Amino acid sequence: MADPVPVLDDLRAESAELDALVGELEPADWARSTPAPGWTVAHQIAHLLWTDEVALIAATDPDAFAEEVEKALVAPHEFVDEGAEKRAVLPPGELLARWRQGRDDLQRALREAPPGTRCPWYGPPMSVASMVSARLMETWAHGQDVADALGERRTPTARLRHVARIGVRARDYAYVVRELPPPDGEFRVELTAPDGGGTWSYGPVDAEQRVTGPAVDFCLLVTQRAHRDDLSVRAEGAEADRWLDIAQAFAGPAGQGREPQGAEPPDGGR
Repeated sequence: MADPVPVLDDLRAESAELDALVGELEPADWARSTPAPGWTVAHQIAHLLWTDEVALIAATDPDAFAEEVEKALVAPHEFVDEGAEKRAVLPPGELLARWRQGRDDLQRALREAPPGTRCPWYGPPMSVASMVSARLMETWAHGQDVADALGERRTPTARLRHVARIGVRARDYAYVVRELPPPDGEFRVELTAPDGGGTWSYGPVDAEQRVTGPAVDFCLLVTQRAHRDDLSVRAEGAEADRWLDIAQAFAGPAGQGREPQGAEPPDGGR
């Protein structure tokens, strides 16, 4: 059973890094557009706040969370956007304070969860470690949108290991959500870790289908924060190549991704 404490520490660090980007912004900067169509910096933080709030409900009150799932079923394609919209209209200072409090509350609840706890979610229930990994992935991905909006370059860290692992494990989901048959057998994925941290490897060494490249580029690809044409991720084998066109690490409908740099963005890709 995975120990959730290390990834909880990494989530706290990832959130603090994003907090440093937005903590001193002027009010006008919260209204800056991000690469997600229709979403401002405020929407990005509001989305993280909403997700932390519903994750806290899932971790502490499964019956109440079941009611949240019922609400989502009424509007399965809108409920995520609605959660962000309702919070994005808050004054920036209040939004920032609520995000800080919400993520602290979630940290506390997950650290206090008994061993073996499984939290309900919009898909299958998750272990605490898996839930925290998913929260880190979202924080990093939406943080990338914020950084792009502000013209900031972030230094990739070893925390991306969590994002990469989800991306690899979600391979078949990318097919299923598009009503495509998942490929047979595992792929070999070899990613160059940031800061000279060696290679992160997944799958059998002798797999015919292979994916290689920098870990940060792979993470940008599977979170659909950049188009594969703008990244140094390479495929060997027809199925591996097909996967890189549709890969997504996040739950929900098939993402439309981002257009290559310089092109108009699609209507979606959050």
